[in-house]
This record gives sequence, structure tokens and C-alpha cells, in this order.
Amino acid sequence: MRGILILLASLFFVYAFSPSIKDSIKSLDIDHMIANIRSDLQDVDFEEVKQFYGKINELAADIQLAVEKLPQQDANRVPKAEKPSLTAPEAHIFSVHNIEIGDTQTEVEQKLGKPKRATMNEYGVLWNTYHENYQNFFMVAYDQQQKVAGLYTNQDLISSTIGIKRGSSKQALRERLGEPLNKIQKGLVFYQLQEDRDFDLFKMDNSYITVYYDKHENDIVSAIQIISLDLENRKSGMYGKSTPQLKEGFEGQLFDLTNASRVIHGLSVLQWDDRIKETAREHSADMAANNYFNHVNLEGQSPFDRMSEDEIAFSYAGENLAYGQFSAIYAHEGLMNSLGHRKNILKEEFELLGVGVAFNTEMQPYFTENFYSK
Repeated sequence: MRGILILLASLFFVYAFSPSIKDSIKSLDIDHMIANIRSDLQDVDFEEVKQFYGKINELAADIQLAVEKLPQQDANRVPKAEKPSLTAPEAHIFSVHNIEIGDTQTEVEQKLGKPKRATMNEYGVLWNTYHENYQNFFMVAYDQQQKVAGLYTNQDLISSTIGIKRGSSKQALRERLGEPLNKIQKGLVFYQLQEDRDFDLFKMDNSYITVYYDKHENDIVSAIQIISLDLENRKSGMYGKSTPQLKEGFEGQLFDLTNASRVIHGLSVLQWDDRIKETAREHSADMAANNYFNHVNLEGQSPFDRMSEDEIAFSYAGENLAYGQFSAIYAHEGLMNSLGHRKNILKEEFELLGVGVAFNTEMQPYFTENFYSK
């Protein structure tokens, strides 16, 4: 068959582009050539041609599917938001989005309006989340007097009186703030902080200030959390009370933190998926109840097996696990400093995310993030 096509194409080319040869063609034995072509056609395996045509159609369908996905991915890439003009704090060392510990809720909402989301945190108060399509992302918590008692951001919204901002070096920060704490006291109990931690904790300015570093970007300052002493002292241990509200709070917070990190790195925003959230919750609950920590459960099922069992179809999929961190913030910062987990958070192909949290009998949280694309 291929020989026939080549022959016909050659004849056309010669005839069309070489007028001087047209006369010679007249002398060819055309009848003999046609007879040969008919003979070749009788030898063609049309079943093979049919199979080949089917494969071409499958390839075309795959290409069409990929093309259809492109506009959706572009749609999830949000236009750049205007960064606020930051000023040095007036009453404290640090501020976030020009907000300081002790500011009133009324003042904050007059400037920025109502939050996008309000979810329970480990201190028994709400993290009020602000962002513009996950740009200019930060969270603020209020005490019983409706005053700012907690702040967090992982974006370029940090101001200080000491020249520290997001992107500053660990060395520069320690030179200005001194040696960090290596333990924290709760009542009569001292909790030792691990030596290889990826954050520094300082007790100063009537607050506990936690500075998080990015190990994969030369230990630059990547995020900050500020908690007033009064709010921290209300929490008797290192973990919050394991309530349904805290479970849902950690799930929403980890989802938001993941998207805020993706936006920093120029990636599209992931969409929440309730179906895979249930898959994630079931795995967290199983680990908490049976005292293990692994991507493969006790029945030998991988994350992909569990997704298939829940009838979730995917073209790309991944799973992140975290266990024992004090909060969704600590879990996320730890995942970002673990290369494999970081790759999942920043994988361009992912489109959907569900987060599931469960607590063991000691109130320690298990976090499961399931990412996928259809």
C-alpha cells in the first residue's frame, strides 16, 4: 500500500513540475501500470488498515482532550493583584499587611472587609483568612475582646522595625533577634523543640513569634506566625482540643496554605474536591485509629488503590501525609521543606485537592492531602 502511494505521488510531482517530461509520460505503458496497482490492492490487508485508522482516532482524541484542558488551566491562573503599600509597625517589632497585635477587629474590617473564610484553630479561636485569589494571603485571629491576637502569612506582607521581611536570611534574623527558644513552657511542663526544626521560636514583644524558613531556598524567611502571650497561655498543651470544628478548620487551612504557596511559585489554584476529601479523611482516620503512619494502609492499599476503590478516575495523582505537627500551619511548612511533598504541592499538572484530618487519643493530628487531575 505504501508503495502505491509513493508511486502515485511521484507521478503527480513529475507531471506537475516538469513540463518537459509530459511528452515522455505519454510513451509509458499506462495500462500495464494500472494492472500492477490493481494487483497490489488485492494484497492489501484492510484489517490492518482499519486497526491503524482506529489508533489514529485514539491519538486524535487524546490530543483533543489535552487541548481542552489548556483553557481551564489558564483560567485558574489568576491575574496579578496589586501588592499593598507596607509601612513599618508602630507598636511592635512585626506587622502583617500593616496589621499589628492589639489592633481591633473593627479597624481590620474597615480596611479589608470581611474574610474569605473563618475556621477554627488550635487556640480555640478562628483564623480569619484574607486573600485575592490566594495573593496577598494572610490570616488574623481575635481574642475575646475582638482584638488581634494572632497573625500569619507566607507571602510578602511582613514589615518590621528591624529590616526583616520575607526573603531575609536566617542569619540576618538571628543577628537582630538573638538566639531562639529551644523549649516552651506550658504550666509546669517544658516541651523540648526538636533540634533539626525548620523554624525559630522567639518570646518577645509580648508575643510568641515563629519564623519559618525555606530549606530549599537557602533558609530564607518564608513565613511568620505571631501569637500573643495571652492567647498562647490559654492553650494548656501543645495541641488543641480534637473537636469536629478543629478537624474541619485544619482541613480548610491546609487547603488555603497549599494554594497560597502555589500562587507564590506562579502556579494555578487548585479546586476543592469533596469526593477525594472523604478518601483522605478515611486514610487519616485509619492511621489514627490503628497507630501507623504510611501511604500504604494495613490492607496493602496504596493511595491510588484507595482512589480507585472510591471510583475516582485520575490522569495524575499524588498524596502528602503529615503527623504530629501542632497545626495545619506547622504541617504545611514541614511539607514544603520535604522535597517529595513539595513537588506534589507545586506540581503543575494537578487540578484538584481534598484534605482529610483525624486525631489520635493524644489529640495529635494526622493530615492527608490527596491531589489529582481528571
